[in-house]
Amino acid sequence: MKLVSQNTIAHNIKSIRAQIKEIAQKYARQPDSVQLLAVSKTRPIEDIQAAYAENQHHFGENYLQDALSKIDNISESSIEWHFIGPIQSNKTRQIAENFNWVHTIDRFKIAQRLNDQRSPAQTPLNLCIQVNVSGESSKSGIHFEDTLTLAKHISLLPNIHLRGLMTIPAATNDFELQRQPFRLLRELKDEIQSQGIELDTLSMGMSNDMEAAIAEGSTIVRIGTAIFGARKS
Repeated sequence: MKLVSQNTIAHNIKSIRAQIKEIAQKYARQPDSVQLLAVSKTRPIEDIQAAYAENQHHFGENYLQDALSKIDNISESSIEWHFIGPIQSNKTRQIAENFNWVHTIDRFKIAQRLNDQRSPAQTPLNLCIQVNVSGESSKSGIHFEDTLTLAKHISLLPNIHLRGLMTIPAATNDFELQRQPFRLLRELKDEIQSQGIELDTLSMGMSNDMEAAIAEGSTIVRIGTAIFGARKS
């Protein structure tokens, strides 16, 4: 498969940023309130460097070993690495030591391990709780009604900075149906904040539902194929 060129990556990032700005303004939001997270899983280092050249500093990775190779071989210190894949207990130490963000926490056990394995010399690990807003048995994430309790426990961990919530809802092309789970997540964030837990992040929205997510308050959109092209088979 022919890889996307570096010029194409640069063009795609500019186009997506323009879309984010347009959508944000449409819904009376500041464009800089929405951060673009480039999902670089399976992509080569050259693609990440091409995106970095366009001032893209946030990258999302799903596969730990592939990500660690990139982290070890890319020297740009201003890059922030986001882990956005499922987490096994035996992988927490490497995630705690090497990443700036984790988006996929749905169990206190994993949060506790990340806290214990994060060096106090490092800045606290930014963390989002993954919520299964659609109630699909095939989807990861904590149940909606259990999120507040988990947030209360995580907020007490000294080496963790609980930032907010993340979700991957059921796919649909209906715009109003896209908005519904994002609205639920935003309302859940508001409920948790009303209990005295400060949250500033909603990690929600990908290429096909970015507008619905931004309309409902997303602060991080996770975009992969629209930047880097189709993944290698």
